[in-house]
Amino acid sequence: MTVNLWADSAHARDYLERRRHIPHRDEGYAALLEFLPPAPRRILDLGTGDGYLFALIRDHHPDVTGVAADFSAEMLERARDGFADTAVDVVEHNLDAPLPASWGKFDVIVSAFAIHHVADDRKHTLYREVYDRLTPGGLFANLEHVASATPELHEAFLYAIGSSPEQDDPSNQLAGVGEQLAWLRGHGFEQVDCHWKWRELALLAGTRAA
Repeated sequence: MTVNLWADSAHARDYLERRRHIPHRDEGYAALLEFLPPAPRRILDLGTGDGYLFALIRDHHPDVTGVAADFSAEMLERARDGFADTAVDVVEHNLDAPLPASWGKFDVIVSAFAIHHVADDRKHTLYREVYDRLTPGGLFANLEHVASATPELHEAFLYAIGSSPEQDDPSNQLAGVGEQLAWLRGHGFEQVDCHWKWRELALLAGTRAA
């Protein structure tokens, strides 16, 4: 049975407390920022959480507008507080549901450690929806929790982040890097690659044809 604990506020708060202790996490965010276009205009952040990634982007590009989407009530409250009186619209949306056409188009779509909470068939479909929501030449950058090649490597990753197999989050539905890059290419993305990786943390990216 599929489990997603992120609707529970206590689970969300626990992650927010632990995330700063995850090794190399900041390196992944820095790599994502490096791949943004010089002057991004409109951004969609899928699974924004408390808005951490979107806030980082705004630190470097204060004029960006866009949509920050999440379904956790705890995260949405924090994101709305953080983006009050800004051009960022914080909206409630579960990634299991199709991306609304009413959001319009974006020149950049990002996500950080969120898409691995949906089933693989939904990941595949979601990547097609992302392609459709991008403007020509637009960038998709997904800083993601991916599957290890073996159970032993997965267990080693858990211990490396201060966790254990007994504490493994049942919400995680991990897919491998190669599999996800193939999905992106199959949907028409160009310049597809894994630009950064540490164990089960990886930056996957591609662009819509110009």
